[in-house]
Amino acid sequence: MSASPPREQIAVAIKRERARANLSLSEVARRAGIGKSTMSGLEAGTGNPSVETMWALAAALDIPLARLLDPPQHEVALLHAKDLPSLPSNTSNYAATLLSASPANARRDVYFIRADPGQPRDSQPHPVGTVEHVILGQGAARIEVLGQSYELHVGDYLTYPGDQPHTFTALKPETTVVFIVESR
Repeated sequence: MSASPPREQIAVAIKRERARANLSLSEVARRAGIGKSTMSGLEAGTGNPSVETMWALAAALDIPLARLLDPPQHEVALLHAKDLPSLPSNTSNYAATLLSASPANARRDVYFIRADPGQPRDSQPHPVGTVEHVILGQGAARIEVLGQSYELHVGDYLTYPGDQPHTFTALKPETTVVFIVESR
């Protein structure tokens, strides 16, 4: 039998998911059918939850159980075009670079965006678990998420949690990007 996830990891995950759901500790405890003191202990990292308790919490938060047991898979990652490995073709002037493999049971919507400098585009959080991928094709842009600012140039790739507030700003005229919105 494998070791259980650390209590601190579970505590952080429960707090994170409760905050994303914008629910009080009391409300999550009520929905999960557990005591408020049990819920408080779990968030403090002092509780020792059973699988039944964890399933009840996942159901109360409307998320997969794995999200409470595994650390988040996607935070923010910026890949610069110049640093990415490519697989060249032997028959033509062509190279392929894998930026991100699609997780099982994910849905991806792909958008082509044209933007000019001016008013930033503020986006409200998408549903819990949404991950956005951005590839800059032309111009330059800045994306702000999780209190950080990331500047993208031609060929750069950025991924970040789309279930957090985020802002897109074109820095040059006729900036183009491909946005991929991944829903889980």
